[in-house]
Amino acid sequence: AYFCFLMTALGVTAGAHRLWSHRSYKAKLPLRIFLAAANSMAFQNDIYEWSRDHRMHHKYSETDADPHNASRGFFFAHIGWLFVRKHRDVIEKGRKLDFTDLLDDPVVMFQRKYYKSSVVLMCFVIPTFVPWYLWGESLWNAYFLASILRYTISLNVTWLVNSAAHMYGNRPYNKHISPRQNTFVALGAIGEGFHNYHHTFPFDYSASELGLKFNPTTWFIDFMFWLGLVTDRKQAPKEMIEARKERSGDGSA
Repeated sequence: AYFCFLMTALGVTAGAHRLWSHRSYKAKLPLRIFLAAANSMAFQNDIYEWSRDHRMHHKYSETDADPHNASRGFFFAHIGWLFVRKHRDVIEKGRKLDFTDLLDDPVVMFQRKYYKSSVVLMCFVIPTFVPWYLWGESLWNAYFLASILRYTISLNVTWLVNSAAHMYGNRPYNKHISPRQNTFVALGAIGEGFHNYHHTFPFDYSASELGLKFNPTTWFIDFMFWLGLVTDRKQAPKEMIEARKERSGDGSA
């Protein structure tokens, strides 16, 4: 269940988020295929739709064109936005953004075409079948722990980035925006809780300052770089970070 959770998380954090939404690094075909499969295990909409919504979130953060606008409250930002139709501003302004890079990626388009069947296989069948077949776990335990419980936890951890990390925490890089540094969210979302940094420097592949910060997604990308599967990691220079702290930070770092 924990291995499936980590794979699920990487499909979102290293895949849909840092690779496809922000293009903060480049990944070779084998890694892109793995991340697409892991993203299907996450079952949080296909890569194209996830990345499209996330780009809208960054460009129009905390406005009606933000799909999970945190100014509408914790519940809406966390899960309520999935219960209602998208605000017309999301649809109208979304038509003006360029998503040709996603449309031109055969891995993204293949996953989108076969998304439903890939979700059934990756999110439910494999996490249930493997423990039952390999070490005799009951189908009941395998299904409800490695599949359902893991899926439920991973969903809420991701949603906390949209809700809690936009409301609770400090803002050492830019005090004029809502996203915050939230250690609790960073622990659950394997490095995605350093949200004030991420919204200040969205192009940075680490989504946080490097060093001793807890960021398993960055460690994964760095390991893939060592294996030769990752290139062109984008990073904010130290001088830029320090200058931004001085200019707009809240003085907490």
